[in-house]
Amino acid sequence: MYLVRYSEVFLKSEPVRRHWESALVKNIKRAVGDCKIRTDRGRIWVEGVINPEKLKKVFGVVSFSECEHCKLDELEKLVIEFCKKAKIEHARTFAVRVKRVGTHDFTSQQKAAELGALILKEFPRLKVDLKKPEKEIFVEIRDDDCYIFDKVIQGVGGIPLGAQGRLVALFSGGIDSPVAAWLMMKRGCEIIPVYLDNSPFTDHTTLKRVESVAEVLRGCQPDFELRVIPHGDFLLRAKEVLSRRKMENYTCILCKRQMYRTAEAVAREEGAKGVVTGESLGQVASQTLENLLVLDEACSLPVYRPLIGFDKLETERIAREIGTYERSILPAKSCEAVPKKPTTKAKLEKVLEVEAELGEEYGC
Repeated sequence: MYLVRYSEVFLKSEPVRRHWESALVKNIKRAVGDCKIRTDRGRIWVEGVINPEKLKKVFGVVSFSECEHCKLDELEKLVIEFCKKAKIEHARTFAVRVKRVGTHDFTSQQKAAELGALILKEFPRLKVDLKKPEKEIFVEIRDDDCYIFDKVIQGVGGIPLGAQGRLVALFSGGIDSPVAAWLMMKRGCEIIPVYLDNSPFTDHTTLKRVESVAEVLRGCQPDFELRVIPHGDFLLRAKEVLSRRKMENYTCILCKRQMYRTAEAVAREEGAKGVVTGESLGQVASQTLENLLVLDEACSLPVYRPLIGFDKLETERIAREIGTYERSILPAKSCEAVPKKPTTKAKLEKVLEVEAELGEEYGC
């Protein structure tokens, strides 16, 4: 049996709490497989043979503990049995932590002292240390039910996946875009990842890398299925027009605006509420304030940039934590369409002139 804790869900109004809790239960079942689940306010109990690593990745789970259950009148006996199985005798110091919900004729501190005395009687070599004990025994009492555990495993936290709807993510497989997608998942958004294939300016190594990264995030969202959409034809045509106009430095801006349009088309098809990108202010030439303003004009849906204020080291730290970093740095061909000196201050009127020449064939 696992006692699962959540936080933000508990703070919401009753209708929202019920909705989010239901989503969290559904996501737990989807992640861990065959199990029995019951709920009480602020807690979820999961019974079954499950993989804790999968439970760690469920958004909305703040922490969880494998526990043993008994009735209140059985607590003293089970605590001693639990301590034996937990090998408490290998520690020098211990503490008992008690939490209560309900009406009882004792306080949490009184029950902790009572149980601590029983443990000392059974294991006389131990000493009590309430500040920095080597071993902690936790007891949660909820009315007549008691739950005993000795470990608290941290979860990912956040909001249950799906509680905030769906978003389309521009997903390149580099370091930034997977982290951006993951951060929006953590805030309750189901993600539809879209990869714009720039072949012949890239090759199969780039696609192989993005598929590998997507596999990692599938552990957080089981239906995280990558959509691969050809983008090379547009890029070829755009480069022709830009070259004739001697505006090669606008290549990345034209390319990204078209990516926004493609992502918006997928979003409208899927009923998604916006587009997610891995852009961070000032990180590369296309991500200056001037250029981001020009990019946003191409999309009528909201564009979410969870990394906008991050520096690269912050993003890399999260990438390592969620397991995408090593795959994001796999060898892959860089896009050969990138000009030597991309513009950092694109002018919208110039962009619109080029797109008018490209015409309706590309949705411009």
